[in-house]
Amino acid sequence: MTTYYNDQTILYINGSFVKASEARMDLYSQSLHYGYSVFEGIRSYRTAAGATRIFKAEAHFERLRRSARLLNMPYDWTTASLTEATYALLEQNGLQDAYIRPVVYAPANMTFALNTESFIVIEAWAMQPFLGEKLLRVMTSSFQRPNPKAFHIEAKAAGHYVNSILASQEAKGKGFDEALLLDMNGWVAEGPGANLFYEREGKLFTPAPGNILPGITRATVLDLCAELGMPVEQKNISPGELKQADAAFYCGTAAELVGFESLDDYRFPLEWNNSLSRKLQVAYKYCVTETGPHQPAASIAMAENEQEG
Repeated sequence: MTTYYNDQTILYINGSFVKASEARMDLYSQSLHYGYSVFEGIRSYRTAAGATRIFKAEAHFERLRRSARLLNMPYDWTTASLTEATYALLEQNGLQDAYIRPVVYAPANMTFALNTESFIVIEAWAMQPFLGEKLLRVMTSSFQRPNPKAFHIEAKAAGHYVNSILASQEAKGKGFDEALLLDMNGWVAEGPGANLFYEREGKLFTPAPGNILPGITRATVLDLCAELGMPVEQKNISPGELKQADAAFYCGTAAELVGFESLDDYRFPLEWNNSLSRKLQVAYKYCVTETGPHQPAASIAMAENEQEG
């Protein structure tokens, strides 16, 4: 089990830095009773120059703001102030390669009336890639992604993730590494906490927005595809189509970019190291750590030369 904090761990809560072991939350909070909160998953990295860099801090904190507003949660913080606080938090905890979790949560409220205030906490801890680094054995879940007419599906809301937990636990209980969820129409949607890409005959595909949470890592992968000249299409994808793919991978802030070995009884035939997906995995790692040349193509070439050497 991951150790998230100890007696010396510091967190940021409502404008102050306090020990995690001494922090308090109201047990009558609407967030605790109803899952009414929003959060972000952010990563920081030690760069090649030795500096600490929060990857796409602005994009993450702006999405936190949008999520709060979609859930009618008051939000009075600026992206600049939260970014500054997060860098200070990392420094106080002696962290560089870290996972960062800001949560906006509600006050005590046992009704469904609008709140007039919100609270915020930012936590950070050391974490390896969420799904590990080996190729994944994935199972199509019996659980579906929620109907977007029932929720603001683009909000990163805590309550939505009960669906993710159930799907992931189901898969792991049956001996798989992770789950794949379909949407209400039977199209491939995403993983419990990551977006999906697959490749076939030199082209990449990913589910179109609509019934998915289009992640910040997903957007980064799309940008890398453009820079590397890799064709990519966003479309509705059937499970049968996915099981004709050459390779596939999940991507997300916590998971980073991790390939599939198989889906249900289908084994992806393309050797991972020979895939476009692997090239994107390398490019993403160089991107977040600012290692090597700025252009992803040059970074990939350098990494491949290192492997050969």
